[in-house]
Amino acid sequence: MASEPVDPSPGSVSLPPTAGKIEKPKKADFRQRAHCNPLCDWGDCYPASPDHVDWSVHFPSFFGTGVGEEVLQLNTSEHPIKYPLEPVAPEVSGRSPEAHRVRFLDVGCGFGGLLMALSSKFPDKLMLGMEIRQQVTDYVGQRIRAMRQGAEGPPSHKNVSVIRTNAMKFLPNYFRKGQVEKMFFCFPDPHFKRKNVRRRIISSGLLSVYAYIMAPGALLYHATDVKDLHEWMDSCCDEHPLFERVSP
Repeated sequence: MASEPVDPSPGSVSLPPTAGKIEKPKKADFRQRAHCNPLCDWGDCYPASPDHVDWSVHFPSFFGTGVGEEVLQLNTSEHPIKYPLEPVAPEVSGRSPEAHRVRFLDVGCGFGGLLMALSSKFPDKLMLGMEIRQQVTDYVGQRIRAMRQGAEGPPSHKNVSVIRTNAMKFLPNYFRKGQVEKMFFCFPDPHFKRKNVRRRIISSGLLSVYAYIMAPGALLYHATDVKDLHEWMDSCCDEHPLFERVSP
């Protein structure tokens, strides 16, 4: 269904390609419980505004800053990120009209399958996965790094990245008004209990936030194998004044 609506050190250099076979991460090494409470206190860092996000550390090939593809800054304990107190350069934050900006957003990206599939189909679009679970984020980040280093042939997936964050709380801290062209919500947690419905990733209130960061004519996709959740998301989108159903 579709509806419309910390910087690396200055002297760092890229390492030479690793000789021999490049190993991809294994899911079995990154297992984590499927459910997570998005309403709990969030202690990890997040940017004060989109002006404080340096996207060049996530998409170095697009910005030409000399940051190596092996560098991961995922906002996890293994691969931390530090957002500056002062705004970063307009060319890397997206404040400049000519700057590269994230256009596709996969909220709750899981193990990154959709992002990996879309990368080659839209090579000029920057895509970001947002995942709240720490180990799952580490897996996706390492998977992307392996592909960038040529794990399955020529280096690829340079237009894809991932960040650990709580999308229900911090989307406007990362994205500007009218920036995102496509948003994906694939198989989110259904939160069956009535008292937990407020934890669902699609609701009337959250759709207003999504509409703020989405460009005119942008598309929101949702998918689930839970009938009750599908009807809930469908109803929320149909009833929201800033979204309308479009034909397949």
